[in-house]
Amino acid sequence: MANVQTATPLATAPTLLQVSDLKKHFPIRKGFFSPKTVGYVRAVDGVSFYIRQGETLGLVGESGCGKTTTGRLIMRAYEPTAGEIWFDDRRMGRVNVADLDRHMLKEIRQNMQMIFQDPYSSLNPRMTLLDIVGEPLLVNKIARGQELQDRVADLLKVVGLRPEYMTRYPHAFSGGQRQRIGVARALAMNPQLVICDEPVSALDVSIQAQTLNLLQDLQEEFNLTYLFVSHDLSVVEHISDRVAVMYVGKLVEHATTEKLFLNPLHPYTEALLSAVPKPDPRSRTEPIVLEGDVADPANPPSGCYFHPRCRYAQEVCKEQTPHLREIMPEHFVSCHRADELTLVGVAGRTSSAA
Repeated sequence: MANVQTATPLATAPTLLQVSDLKKHFPIRKGFFSPKTVGYVRAVDGVSFYIRQGETLGLVGESGCGKTTTGRLIMRAYEPTAGEIWFDDRRMGRVNVADLDRHMLKEIRQNMQMIFQDPYSSLNPRMTLLDIVGEPLLVNKIARGQELQDRVADLLKVVGLRPEYMTRYPHAFSGGQRQRIGVARALAMNPQLVICDEPVSALDVSIQAQTLNLLQDLQEEFNLTYLFVSHDLSVVEHISDRVAVMYVGKLVEHATTEKLFLNPLHPYTEALLSAVPKPDPRSRTEPIVLEGDVADPANPPSGCYFHPRCRYAQEVCKEQTPHLREIMPEHFVSCHRADELTLVGVAGRTSSAA
């Protein structure tokens, strides 16, 4: 492994990743012989956020809200329709990933790695652990031969696996062990940013805790920065320094974990938090049931996308699109009524809306 980096206090740490007005619109085509574009699915529709060096930003929301697409846009696995992705690369400095050519993109991806959701389908069953974990080192001409084997052995030790496992194939391992292999592969290039795409959602609860603790230990040891994509708010609360909430391709709230969980400012965040299990059996609150269906990203409603399901919606919500604004220090929200509503966090029910 590379030398351990020195961690910087998060409050004063520089910004590693800055995403501005990021969009991804997938075309809808109809016709067999000469298909025509008849519309677009707005999978990501103007998302902006930042991540400081050494911190974890949790990206949450319902299935289909665009969280995974956002992560893949940052990696340029998808080509963005519009927007900027500024990354402070340790070699090239601050660059816009969205504008990089193929050669430069290969260079910068060494410092941006991804851990995938499914530990079964993300590993090639015909490759040994030596091939899987060592492939990034081999492709980028960093190590080969005995040096490659030594590097892979060190990586396996770091994630809690035995070096002699490197001659085995993925089918010989459990789901939790396979995810550790995925983590080792992501760490092979000593990256600055790791995008974790629901890395524990396919694992048993006990194994989830072990994997999360491993990720936190690795972050502290190597000063890693995480974009942690998940739909499980309990997991996000455990690992994240700040949380961003997405709904139908848009960011609706963005704050530190403590502020967002105790004092949400967006009705959608309040509804999500109401479903978080409470450790105290005496603290019982009824979950907020959102009526209606999630908005269609190919044909979203006017104004606020959430207004058809929002119990606080007024005429302004139907007519005008809200923009993300800073209501309190480092607490951003996209809601017309954020200044006048008193919403409920995980601590229990407070007063009703103004």
